[in-house]
Amino acid sequence: MDEATRPVGVVARLWLVILRHIPTRDGIARNRFLRPVAHRILHPALWRFTRRSVPRGVALGVVSGILFPFVHAPVAALAALPVRANVPVAVATTLLHNPLTSVPIYFSAYHIGIWVLQWDRGVPGRPIASNVAAHVDWLHTFAAQVGPATIVGLAVLSAILAVIGYVAAGLVWRVRIGRKWRKRSIRRNFVNPFD
Repeated sequence: MDEATRPVGVVARLWLVILRHIPTRDGIARNRFLRPVAHRILHPALWRFTRRSVPRGVALGVVSGILFPFVHAPVAALAALPVRANVPVAVATTLLHNPLTSVPIYFSAYHIGIWVLQWDRGVPGRPIASNVAAHVDWLHTFAAQVGPATIVGLAVLSAILAVIGYVAAGLVWRVRIGRKWRKRSIRRNFVNPFD
């Protein structure tokens, strides 16, 4: 790229950096660590943008981005295989959980978890609280108070946001296709007065 065609703004430079680091299908095929599963990840159906695969990818990306904060992209890519979700959309949607959004996500997850666990007190046996407390032994002090509420809150928050993302992606897809059909019908019905 020569100096005359090089983008000058900060946003343009940031966009170029992002584009350089987004994995392509060829890059995935050449990656030695992904070679055993590359034929499955590179299946053409997982890379097409369809009305079913895109909302699945959004929902899957939200769940893996919230529940698996440090390995969200590989988890989303591998989880896209059995549910036939769009791999690029699933991986891109995991980026909604980033350093800027981590604090609000964990803060709201903690408060949602407290609300759910207090609601759980009215149920005989407290099934949610006892089940979560039984599986967080490795975080003794932290898990006794903050851990169970945050874990339950993250699970509830990821489920709610996944449903919202799925519905929103489906609606955006329908609106986009509807506009294309309207434009197509207008072009067909257009009568040129100069003919």
